[in-house]
Amino acid sequence: MTRYFTEEASAEAVHDRMGEDISPRLAVVMSSLVKHLHPFAKEVDLTQEEWEFGIDFLTRTGQLCSGERQEFILLSDTLGFSMLVDAINNRRPARATESTVFGPFHVDGAPVRQMGESICLDGKGEQCLFEGRVLDLEGRPVAGAKLDVWSDNADGFYDVQQPEQQPKWNNRGVFIAGEDGAYSFVGIKPVSYPIPDDGPVGKMLNALGRHPYRPAHMHFLVTAPGYQKLVTHTFVEGDPYLSSDAVFGVKQSLLASFERTDGEVPWRSRFDFVLNPSGE
Repeated sequence: MTRYFTEEASAEAVHDRMGEDISPRLAVVMSSLVKHLHPFAKEVDLTQEEWEFGIDFLTRTGQLCSGERQEFILLSDTLGFSMLVDAINNRRPARATESTVFGPFHVDGAPVRQMGESICLDGKGEQCLFEGRVLDLEGRPVAGAKLDVWSDNADGFYDVQQPEQQPKWNNRGVFIAGEDGAYSFVGIKPVSYPIPDDGPVGKMLNALGRHPYRPAHMHFLVTAPGYQKLVTHTFVEGDPYLSSDAVFGVKQSLLASFERTDGEVPWRSRFDFVLNPSGE
C-alpha cells in the first residue's frame, strides 16, 4: 500500500518505500534504523535549528577524516557505540580474556622481535617488562601464538602521530610465543593521554562536561590458528581515568598490576591471555 507521509506514520512511510529485491540484511538494518531514528526526533521535539546543527556537526566530522585521522570512529568511540559493537561481536566464555576497542593507531607490518627484546626506540619513559602466557580455556599453553603489541610513548603520543619526532615502529613489535605459550618483551610503563580533541568530537565532549583522556594501557592483538582473534588492552591498575575512559574501553578483568623491581628494568607487569576456540 502506498503510504503518504504524516508525522504520526513517518517511519512506516519510509519503510514502505523500500524495494522488494534488496538485501534482506540491509532491509532489516535500515528498517530498524528508521524505526528508532524517527521516534528519537519526536521524543525530543527536535527543532529545525538543532537538526541543522547536527547536519553541520556530521559534515565537519567527515571533513576532518583522512588517512591519518578518523574522526567518525572517534565519534563512535566516545558515544560508547564502538564498545557496544565490539561486545556484540565478541561474546566469549567467562574464562576467556575479554576484548576491547581496537583503536585507531594500529599499524600492520610491525617488525617481528626476539622474545625479551625492547620495543622502545626513543629511550623515553620508565622501562617495564611485560610477560605472561597465552593459554586455552583449559589452561594449556597455545604454542606459536602471535602477539602484536603497541603503545604510546612517554609523552602520550603514538609514533604515527609524530612521524618526524619518533623513530618508525617506536613502541611496536610482534612476538611469537614458544611451546610453553610464554611471551616477554620490554616496553615502557604506559601513560594516560588525551584522544585528539581539536575537532568536532572534542567540542562535543567539552559541551557535555567530559574530558578526552584515556587511562594508561598497552595494546595487544593475539592470534593463533584455531582460536578467535583477541583485540584487547591491559590497563595500569590505579590509573585515575579508569572509571572515566573517554572511549569506555576499560573492563575490570583487564586491569593489570605494575610492580616495582630492583632490577635493571624498574617495572614488571604480568598478564596471561586466554583464547577462545574459533569454533565457539
